[in-house]
Amino acid sequence: MKARAAVSDGKGNFVIEEITLGDPERDEVCVEIRASGVCHTDFDHMKNFGTTFIMGHEGAGVVLQVGPNIAHVKEGDRVLLNWAIPCGSCFQCSRGAENICENKPRLPDERCIFRGEKIVPDFSLGTMSTHTVVPSQAVIRMDVDIPFAPAAILGCGVMTGFGSVVNAARVQTDSTVVVLGTGGVGLSVIQGAVYARARQIIAVDVNPARLRLALEFGATNTILADRKDQGLLDAAMKVKGLTEGRGADYAFECTAVPELGPAPLAMVRNGGTAVGVSGIEQSVEFNMELFEWDKFYINPLYGQCRPSVDFPLLLDLYTRKRLKLDEMVTRIYPLEGLAQAFEDMHAGINAKGVLVMDGS
Repeated sequence: MKARAAVSDGKGNFVIEEITLGDPERDEVCVEIRASGVCHTDFDHMKNFGTTFIMGHEGAGVVLQVGPNIAHVKEGDRVLLNWAIPCGSCFQCSRGAENICENKPRLPDERCIFRGEKIVPDFSLGTMSTHTVVPSQAVIRMDVDIPFAPAAILGCGVMTGFGSVVNAARVQTDSTVVVLGTGGVGLSVIQGAVYARARQIIAVDVNPARLRLALEFGATNTILADRKDQGLLDAAMKVKGLTEGRGADYAFECTAVPELGPAPLAMVRNGGTAVGVSGIEQSVEFNMELFEWDKFYINPLYGQCRPSVDFPLLLDLYTRKRLKLDEMVTRIYPLEGLAQAFEDMHAGINAKGVLVMDGS
């Protein structure tokens, strides 16, 4: 099968060209992609110099073909894709930690061909393509009425933010929450805090427009941060002023700025919980005094996603108008508009940009 895809060229750039996909084999599914989210991770992965891959890891579409041994989806089903693909039987999966599966299913290298050479799909998905072949465990059937664009963003940013609140931090009713950075992931943290019935949700950002959006998504207070505020320590003092002088119960870092990795520790009270949501992977210098007085710091992956549990919940909340997804998709682009989507993402224009294939 021929498809058009965004392919990282291994030099920090990408091209939109034709790829060839093999038919799905045992435990594999071919999906016609209708929408793919545009994420900072997609851009950052292009820095893996020397590595060529099919880009994209947030996707939704329609099942085109299934291989043998597939029972949970069939041709014509509307589906979303999950990048933390669980095998279902390893040590981590057996203890419910499916997001950190030790034996993640993958496609054989020869399933995808680009310019006559084997090529791998990013995150075993490669959603920035008109079609993809994926392990069957990556496919979640959508039994609710939801457009493809908002469905696509469930597969990473929304799950990461919402799950970090509900699954990882287990935010308690009537608690106080701080959210550092109110892009797509931060807005999903805010929605998770609303779902958990937090009493106070304080949004912190350097972008006034994003703070206004945070209020629409459920924040109760906002703090406009200064880019010169090292470690957001001044913002932390404002947080304490809003929380009876002690700090919040929980603080979530959603900025992806390495220097702000320690910042949520400055926002929480003694015994509070700081959460690194954005997946910072660089070395970061910490002042260990920030940990004093029984503070916790956790760094969950993908909101501790359990696909068979979490995605039906998120889809149900969407249908009951308790999860804002349409409102988060602030602009859509054709596949050929990926460069503009990246430019708008870095400019902070979008809460979430989405590639939509063939006008879907």
